[in-house]
Amino acid sequence: MTDPVLLGPQRRALILDLVRRTGAVRVAGLVEQFGVSDMTIRRDLDELARAGEVEKIYGGAVAAGGRAEEPGFEAKARREAAAKAALAAAAAAQVEPGSVVAVSAGTTAHAVVERLLEVRGLTVVTNSLPVADLLREHNARHPGAGPTLLLTGGTPTPSAALVGPLADQAIRSLYVDVLVVGAHGVSERAGLTTPNLAEAQTNRAMIAAARRVVAVADHSKWGVVGLSAFAALDELDCLVTDSGLDGAARAVLAEQVGRLVVADVP
Repeated sequence: MTDPVLLGPQRRALILDLVRRTGAVRVAGLVEQFGVSDMTIRRDLDELARAGEVEKIYGGAVAAGGRAEEPGFEAKARREAAAKAALAAAAAAQVEPGSVVAVSAGTTAHAVVERLLEVRGLTVVTNSLPVADLLREHNARHPGAGPTLLLTGGTPTPSAALVGPLADQAIRSLYVDVLVVGAHGVSERAGLTTPNLAEAQTNRAMIAAARRVVAVADHSKWGVVGLSAFAALDELDCLVTDSGLDGAARAVLAEQVGRLVVADVP
């Protein structure tokens, strides 16, 4: 626990640094970290919001512009790396050999595919250019050993997702065993969200094509709400998160999703 005698400006500087590194903070987590009251943390967030440094959301705050701005793939890949690795291992365990797997764009979904490279007999359908690059490179090194790749068409977004009518039409013609889908934000009210309207539409098409939906989202995504929703919590057969998620959020998710899997982060 951080020393509770920190002065207000020092504490707010640490909170801002945490928001910039992780993308979002929760009031409950900050109360525990800094050993101060709920009201003190809320006043800190109010002051940071007035300064334009953060945007307040229910139960916490996100980086200023966090609801609508979409960071690139490389920027997102550096966030919560340990949590992503833990989630990837747990989510990959949900995929059986010989399956047809759809994989959305996003760094956490990309990490899952890294764990699926050795699973026998997979066919991977994806609208993610980094996922496609990963599979092509692996299959070039190991001819005939890796998953079969099906890449949708479409227009690339800043996060290297192929979206739009071409992508949606291709996905609607398919049926897949399981979808592994990431999200910009997860909340009780909005479900899974993204800042990109076209990407939300493509994600909805993937959900409609899937027999099972497995969402992957680390603890920092909880309480973050992007511009466009693409799935309610009760549409998820499984949600994989990490042990950094607080107990109240776990209770909400456990009640609404088909199965909640919490991966331990070393």
